Amino acid sequence: MTPEALARTRIDQKLQASGWIVQDYSEVNISAGLGVAIREFPLSTGFADYMLYVDGKAIGVVEAKPDGHTLAGVETQSGKYLQGLPNNLPNYRLPLPFAYESTGVETQFSNYLEPDARSREVFSFHQPGELLHLVKLEQQTRGLLREMPELNSDRLWKVQVESILNLERSLAENRPRSLIQMATGSGKTFTAVNFCYRLIKFAKAKRILFLVDRNNLGKQTLNEFQQFDSPYNAYKFTEEFTIQHLKRNTIDPASKVCITTIQRLYSMLKGEEEFQEENEEASLFETPSSVISEPLPVVYNAQIPIGTFDFIVVDECHRSIYNIWRQVLDYFDAFLIGLTATPTAQTIGFFKKNLVQEYTHEKAVTDGVNVGYDVYRIETQVTKDGAELIKQPGIFVPHRDRRTKKKQYKELDDDLTYTANQLDRDVVCDDQIRLVIKTFRDKLPEIFPGRSEVPKTLIFAKTDQHAEDIVRIVREEFGKGNDFCQKITSKSTGKKPDDLLAEFRTMYNPRIAVTVDMIATGTDVKPLECLLFMRNIRSLSYFEQMKGRGCRVIDSDTLLSVTPDAKHKTHFVIVDAVGVCESEKTATKPLDRKPSVSTEKLMGLVATGAADPDLVTALAARLARLAQQLEPEPTEAIEEASGGKSLDELSSDLLGSVDPDEVTTEAVTKFNIPGDQEPTEEQYKEVEQERMRTALKPFHNPKLRGSVLNSKRSLEQVIDERTTDSLIRAGFDQAAREKAQSLISSFCQFIEDNKSEIEALQILYSKPHRARLRYSQVKQLAQAIQRPPYSLNSERLWHAFETVAPEKVKGHGGKQLVDVIALVRHALDPDSLLSTIGETVQQRYQDWLANQEAKGAKFTLDQRKWLDAIKDHIATSLAIEQDDLDDVPFNQIGGLGKAYELFGDQLAAILEELNARLAA
Repeated sequence: MTPEALARTRIDQKLQASGWIVQDYSEVNISAGLGVAIREFPLSTGFADYMLYVDGKAIGVVEAKPDGHTLAGVETQSGKYLQGLPNNLPNYRLPLPFAYESTGVETQFSNYLEPDARSREVFSFHQPGELLHLVKLEQQTRGLLREMPELNSDRLWKVQVESILNLERSLAENRPRSLIQMATGSGKTFTAVNFCYRLIKFAKAKRILFLVDRNNLGKQTLNEFQQFDSPYNAYKFTEEFTIQHLKRNTIDPASKVCITTIQRLYSMLKGEEEFQEENEEASLFETPSSVISEPLPVVYNAQIPIGTFDFIVVDECHRSIYNIWRQVLDYFDAFLIGLTATPTAQTIGFFKKNLVQEYTHEKAVTDGVNVGYDVYRIETQVTKDGAELIKQPGIFVPHRDRRTKKKQYKELDDDLTYTANQLDRDVVCDDQIRLVIKTFRDKLPEIFPGRSEVPKTLIFAKTDQHAEDIVRIVREEFGKGNDFCQKITSKSTGKKPDDLLAEFRTMYNPRIAVTVDMIATGTDVKPLECLLFMRNIRSLSYFEQMKGRGCRVIDSDTLLSVTPDAKHKTHFVIVDAVGVCESEKTATKPLDRKPSVSTEKLMGLVATGAADPDLVTALAARLARLAQQLEPEPTEAIEEASGGKSLDELSSDLLGSVDPDEVTTEAVTKFNIPGDQEPTEEQYKEVEQERMRTALKPFHNPKLRGSVLNSKRSLEQVIDERTTDSLIRAGFDQAAREKAQSLISSFCQFIEDNKSEIEALQILYSKPHRARLRYSQVKQLAQAIQRPPYSLNSERLWHAFETVAPEKVKGHGGKQLVDVIALVRHALDPDSLLSTIGETVQQRYQDWLANQEAKGAKFTLDQRKWLDAIKDHIATSLAIEQDDLDDVPFNQIGGLGKAYELFGDQLAAILEELNARLAA
């Protein structure tokens, strides 16, 4: 088969899967169905590879190219065919509105009803009904995005207004991906509900998908939509539009917003009718996605066409979204909008560096949107080094069964030396937990001076059993009852976790909640004033999420209603009992592919619907080894949960699903491949995926996963009642503050020693009228501070000022060379706010734009694009000249000639004014 013929075969298959009836021109019947694709259709401008008819009228064309052919630029050829339809043939409009270019592997689509129509890659062809819907619209969504009405900002904070306007500007420019960074507690979800409302009401979005990290955050998001009052009429969001929180794998045709997890969405695309809610409870922040060798495969599902959603909002953009799950997002022909408090480099890269809002925790603290925090360190000997239990004849040691919690007393088999990492997993040292809790109790007057009530406190535990032990000891050491301290995890019994969480948020009791990860991300508990870490965290983004639980602001009356002696929430305190603030973190959490990933985490991936050869073989190997070690009792539990299959059979099924010979044989049969040919790579992968999903299906049952994990673990924990722990230290972290102060003192001495020698310091000291710093002067200053004996560094200096007086610092600076100016100014005037030059220039630029608007000036989108670029240049170079407009990046958008075309004779005056108003 030639490459051209192979491409046509693939295109035929994709068209048919999308609901098109494919016909040869010689046998055409445009009434054969709603959508008909006619091969080799003659036109006045040539032959269209495919002419698309919907409901008896021509609507678009498909231009076919062989696999590997670049599609960029092919739009000219297909555009020619859009104009070549004879006038006497039925059509919706001429030129025809829709064009595809496709190799059968890659497909792109252009909608010429949109302003400045631009081709975009799509997963497959739209269904005939989707194109019919588009052609009948009075105005396309992408056109309406350019005409959004003025934002009603009465109930919005400044950062929320900026986020919405910046997003809408990005969407109006037809940018496919936009990322909003807003610090935890600054109202991301409320911002999202606002822009979702506007996109539906004014841009006429058909439907929006709102992806959340886990199920209980979906409930929280639904509540936000339910409480939203329209600023434009007297209705609530849910009174105007249908909001659906998916509990089943079915989308309500009337829904305007669908809230779900990406795990359930993937299950739906696979065509599964059911997906258990238990599989949506765990956060994906700790998903070991590196065990998957490539993104999870997605095949076309006619029940969920690519045009199902116009916009997809991804709340809390954890790394796995852009690793194993990215093809789920790429499936839909939709704008992607990311929301995060802690973007990683990978997240920013996925969103094509289109960060439309950057609002950090530090900025939020400065603006009073967040509160800052202090760290109080509790360190004990056992926490640090572990301990040793000596075997003594006749001395019985408690052993606790992990499943039944039953205790047995027996002698140790041998001396037991345990490390800090084994604490609360293999060995429980009762006195270690007790000493941490007692120290926390006794030091509360020091941590929260003048307070008599225990502040609302959240304790992070390692496991559910660890949480149980902590709850028991907290109640004992504080001398309080059950209501005082509650465990809130997905395994909480009695009251539902959501009800316990609501009580923790709004009532006097519980004062202390203990969790593992259920409240670690996204959950809003504004009265929280204390986070006690009794588990370590290695992931930077996950740790930042956990810290975010404490930073939310709360009005004094609401705080008083739950904590009677708390007049104001001015900050929160991290009580670090494990060194979590001291241990090195990684932005992404690298995991070795096979042995270093725990069976529990492999099971977690399986629960979310992942199916990958590396995952399957790793799990099969674990099960086979485990089968050789098990006693009869856990073996029976596994067989009962699996429907009668043993571990050996489950392992064999897994290995068989990826056996190359078996996969090939099944593919040959399924696709009717002649005996002298091999299946294509796509055919092989399709069959392999089907086989792996079948083999993994038993593990979608939480009971089977639990039975396997319980049997794998040592069924007993040793309870160390003998070791007495000792306190090493308890106090606010002073070492970092002292080191930072020393660095600042050195910097101040440098300024004093060089104020008459370095030009930049002379200008900053004397502040002459209208004197302007030159970039060369700033470069000289930056180089001077790096030389011995001072050997200073701008980023380290910035961090030092943050450590000593965080309330005086706005943002993480020091990365740009020109930030050294801000550092000098702050050192000369410590009462001033330390803010990056970029931040300063941005604020002055916004003020200048507002001033221009007040004078009646209005800038076009192209003019704003140029003004933004000029502002960015000034922020990094302190000044701009007309000659600069022929250099990067301006030469990429037309250079000096384009600038004159846009601004005319006003160009020189605008540059001079921006230099004067913005430059540091």
